[in-house]
Amino acid sequence: MTAGATAVITGITGQDGHYLADQLLREAIDVHGVVRAGTKPTDVRPAVTIHPARLTDAESVAAVVDAVEPDFVFHLAGMSSVAASWENPVYATEVNALSTAALLDACVRTQDRTGKSIVFVNASSCEIFAGSPDSPQTENTPIRPISPYGASKVLGHSLCQVYRARGLEASNAILYNHESPRRPTRYVTRKITTAVADIAAGRQDRLVLGDLSVRRDWGWAPDFVDAMYRMAVHGKGDDFVVATGVAHSIADFVAAAFAVAGISDWQELVSSDESFIRPAERAAMVGDATKAWESLGWKPTKSFHEIVVAMVESDLQRERNT
Repeated sequence: MTAGATAVITGITGQDGHYLADQLLREAIDVHGVVRAGTKPTDVRPAVTIHPARLTDAESVAAVVDAVEPDFVFHLAGMSSVAASWENPVYATEVNALSTAALLDACVRTQDRTGKSIVFVNASSCEIFAGSPDSPQTENTPIRPISPYGASKVLGHSLCQVYRARGLEASNAILYNHESPRRPTRYVTRKITTAVADIAAGRQDRLVLGDLSVRRDWGWAPDFVDAMYRMAVHGKGDDFVVATGVAHSIADFVAAAFAVAGISDWQELVSSDESFIRPAERAAMVGDATKAWESLGWKPTKSFHEIVVAMVESDLQRERNT
């Protein structure tokens, strides 16, 4: 039973934080969200208690964990863009790795002080496997990042394993690409769906992308959030791949998105620009989530096509409301 439990979510203003807060509130869990100091988020549920903090400041983080004494901590905050990490690798490392270290240490110290067990769920990433030849990837795939983002996530991932050995029930959710209408437009999937809606409405002429042959394992964000919730209530720290097991190319996503808008001849509307291609990019990534299926009873609920339809229809509705 989780009703009456208390949870802390970092990154609560992001896509995953939004859906996770909703799910926890439905389970009657008291939700506390950590936001950047000095900000006043407007898109957070009124039932959520907000705590301003600097996640790379150990004292700031410890103050929040000490005050809340949570049952669950979900660490979702950080830089989540591979491309952006190439532009600012130092910031990516600081935000993604130091924040994880600060939170893990704060949880252990609070757990030791109170005698109350804390379950920690870390948003790891499939990018930790990007340089490995294995396909599909599992929890046992060799860790070989090929970007500053991937390397920063490796450190956070490894720290969870270190603190798990010290007695904290810490889990790594090795998340593959997961999308929704709440995905920011700087990500390729939402860039596609917003452009398709704008083209259909006559507000945009073309869609410019990078390499359309890149293949990714795309899931539905609320499904992936549910996997992290299941890790928390599972109560035993471990590493879990969260993926659909099916890969599609960016061209597949583009074609499906234009089809939702009733546009079949999309090829003349789309072009590739080398400036959008990352310095290092794995051609295809797909995950094997068998362990999550068997241990957590988790499976994805939306297909690739259903995800694209939901995102495009949301952006088409946005255009109609403009």
